[in-house]
Amino acid sequence: MIDIASLLRRKPEEVLGIDISASAIKLVGLGGTWDRPVLEYCAKDILAEGVVVDGAIEKPEELSSALRRLVKQSGARTKNVAVALPSSAVITKKLTIPADLPELEMEDQVESEAKQYIPFPLEDVSLDFCEIGPSAITPGSVDVLIAAARRERVEGLQDVLEAAGLKPVVVDVSSYAIRMALGRVIDLQAKASPGTLSVLFRLGASATTIQVLRGQDLVYEREQSVGGAQLTQKISNYYGLSLAEAESKKCKGSLAHDYEARLLIPYVDSLVQELGRALQFFFNSTQYNKVNQVLLAGGSALLPGLALAVASHAQVPCTVVNPFEGMSLGFKLDRDQVLQEAPLYLGACGLALRRLSS
Repeated sequence: MIDIASLLRRKPEEVLGIDISASAIKLVGLGGTWDRPVLEYCAKDILAEGVVVDGAIEKPEELSSALRRLVKQSGARTKNVAVALPSSAVITKKLTIPADLPELEMEDQVESEAKQYIPFPLEDVSLDFCEIGPSAITPGSVDVLIAAARRERVEGLQDVLEAAGLKPVVVDVSSYAIRMALGRVIDLQAKASPGTLSVLFRLGASATTIQVLRGQDLVYEREQSVGGAQLTQKISNYYGLSLAEAESKKCKGSLAHDYEARLLIPYVDSLVQELGRALQFFFNSTQYNKVNQVLLAGGSALLPGLALAVASHAQVPCTVVNPFEGMSLGFKLDRDQVLQEAPLYLGACGLALRRLSS
């Protein structure tokens, strides 16, 4: 049995980061060091509709088959993998406990404290924690982060991975993996002071997640039901294509000449309005009234003209995230394809970075 997020404590020697979403699975394998990482493996496989729905695995056998194909396609030999549960499936909480407790006593203390925040019997939960550091408020105490998920959810994911011949050594939380990769990119930009507010829109197939970071600290997170699948559906309806055909042609840019005017530009306009409303909701819900930069990730981040339109609407710089920035690329990888698709791999990259993190 693995516990949720073997979480922020375990550091495997070799691991593949695998990001599982409703529309695809993405794999990243890293070597080297944190300061000099090397992208060794990078691959993706499209999932059929209904295999994963709202973060829940509905067709485990199909997902296991896709995972086997993905690892074979990547050329990776290790079977160790780091995966993540969606943030909605995990309860996280920061606790303050006495410092210098022996490990077993610390575990007992955390379990006792956690009971008041977890609405399930502890025997039905996978629970883990990590020490963050000395408490800034209570002298002689430390802050710890707990993470808890329904045991059946963790075991279901484990069963799928093991059926694919893989060994899950880390089960993370999706938002934490994204922050790991994004924090590294922000560091590389050398222009983000501790007070810099960076907004990430991760544009998935069925949902968009907004995360706001102050430096590298998360100050706000929210999800809304808008994503690339809506454009795919419009393409399917307009051209009389199956959803799979519409998605393929959208990604390849092989649609008819009227696609841009009839479908793409109106969709980008509506998406920008949705992102603008999400940003305004953040302002209305917090003490902040401006941000310093907007970052885009996920498949829809690659839509032509989107970054420029968001920058114009928000009146701040907007860029598409490249989680592989500053990395050396393995000689077996297609450099042009990797760089073109880089925004899709933010989550998988964050999971793979667990191997290199201190």
